[in-house]
Amino acid sequence: MIRSARGEDVETLLAIHREAAITAFAHVFDQALYPFPTDRRRRDWRAVIADPAAEVYIAEVDGKPVGLAALNDQFLRNLHVLPSHWGTGVGSSLHDHAIERLRLRGCTHAKLWTLEANHNARRFYEKRGWTLNGETRVGAFPPAPLEVGYTNVLDVIAG
Repeated sequence: MIRSARGEDVETLLAIHREAAITAFAHVFDQALYPFPTDRRRRDWRAVIADPAAEVYIAEVDGKPVGLAALNDQFLRNLHVLPSHWGTGVGSSLHDHAIERLRLRGCTHAKLWTLEANHNARRFYEKRGWTLNGETRVGAFPPAPLEVGYTNVLDVIAG
């Protein structure tokens, strides 16, 4: 089941984000040197939930939150799934839900950023029609790894 996140879900969003990121990015962010920025990410999630232009969703399995997706404007901002649910279809369901929401909002060219070294995510997105768009930026958190931009051309759903 996928449901809209609410203000009281900030700690749930943070917990999913933290566990997924620590596992997925272990080869980039050594926790001994670059620990997960819990306080900053908590503030970020509060801001996203409060942003009327953003949509945040939580995937639940047997009533337990296991994944999240966030979008705004033309961006898929976040897509995180607990490692215990990788490969189960939760990420695909969240992705497809987010793409559908972007289409319904009239988005024709969805975008996202991911770490250049996040090979699993890059394969995941490329299988779903995302292509590198040539944009790069330096990550916001030390050690400031390179991020690459992707675009997905969407068919807009009328009405």
